[in-house]
Amino acid sequence: MSNFTDAKEQYAALGVDVDKALETLKKVRISMHCWQGDDVLGFDSDSLSGGIATTGNYPGRARNPEELMADIKKAYSLIPGKHKLNLHASYRITDEKVDRDKIEPKHFQAWVDFAKEEGIGLDFNPTFFSHPKASDNMTLSHPDKAVRDFWIEHGKASRKIADYFGEQLGITCLDNVWIPDGTKDVPADRLGPRMRLKDSLDQIFSVKYNPEHVKDAIEGKVFGIGVESYTVGSHEFYMNYASKNGLMCLLDTGHYHPTEVVSDKISSMLLFNDNLALHVSRPVRWDSDHVIKLSDELKEIAEELVRCNGLDRTFIALDFFDASINRIAAWVVGMRNMQKALLYALLTPNKALKEKQDAFQFTDVLVGLEEQKTLPFGEVWAEFCRRENAPQDREWFQDVKQYEQDVLFKRN
Repeated sequence: MSNFTDAKEQYAALGVDVDKALETLKKVRISMHCWQGDDVLGFDSDSLSGGIATTGNYPGRARNPEELMADIKKAYSLIPGKHKLNLHASYRITDEKVDRDKIEPKHFQAWVDFAKEEGIGLDFNPTFFSHPKASDNMTLSHPDKAVRDFWIEHGKASRKIADYFGEQLGITCLDNVWIPDGTKDVPADRLGPRMRLKDSLDQIFSVKYNPEHVKDAIEGKVFGIGVESYTVGSHEFYMNYASKNGLMCLLDTGHYHPTEVVSDKISSMLLFNDNLALHVSRPVRWDSDHVIKLSDELKEIAEELVRCNGLDRTFIALDFFDASINRIAAWVVGMRNMQKALLYALLTPNKALKEKQDAFQFTDVLVGLEEQKTLPFGEVWAEFCRRENAPQDREWFQDVKQYEQDVLFKRN
């Protein structure tokens, strides 16, 4: 009897259909963020600013579109399944001199062609940072109407591009708005900037697009670099705005108080909304965007998505950037860990445990959840990699190390 067959029988004894779990996982597209590959610099700016910073100087950063695409392809080759790529507007590929308020789908055609070749979808984000008009840490809430109008046009242009992505690829594109707006010290006026932000968003979302092509999300945050005391786009602001306007309120796992967990929010969000959007990162003390580990919270997030039947209603994307380690390895570790967490959740006898909870048999629930931790999950994951023609754990990293020697180290 093979190790996988034995593992399959052990899960079957709990009422878990392993083959069904593997088929379900195969259909989940996770959006891999392009900005891990070049430390969030993009192609229209020379430096990173606006409440975001990367640390480290590991050799091999992608310096142009060709290098970034090559690195992304290498990462995808080491990750089971077909997924999506998350782009920021600062990654346009064009020889034309065009500011962000004038970007068009044609400036991202190279990414559409790349996505078609790879069999992936695209997500999109307007870039409200690393720009002279974002130097005050105010964009859509800026007191200067001319500055606001510039960023409103950028937001509108970004949604048009996202619509084009969805239409061209036949895979719904998530367009997500995050802004760095806020103040370093306690503000004299909290309401005014939020009134201006509301008006700006009303204008951006005034155009309606085919929901099969594009879905809109807005992303809140507790605070960021340079805006430690007041964030205009807080979670409460965006949750209310999203609820009133039929948008998604994106939950970023690093954008809350260190004792808050996103896993506890998922059931409430899915109960009242058709769709949910997630940015999965790993906060350390605050939003430091570390590479995600297969942690208890990551597994609990996946458990909630499965328990709530939310996999086909949730846009899952990763969002971290670490310049202190091999960037391709960061992608692969993060993507594979997200998949492992989802598989772990799919292998949980959720129906039986729910029945125990509803019968107030809490000891049974505790024992069931704890004993599951020693089941041969690794054998099922290994089978998933085999079925998807992806390298096994302990194998893929050698490929990355070789690519590092052959390609990355030669860039410096």
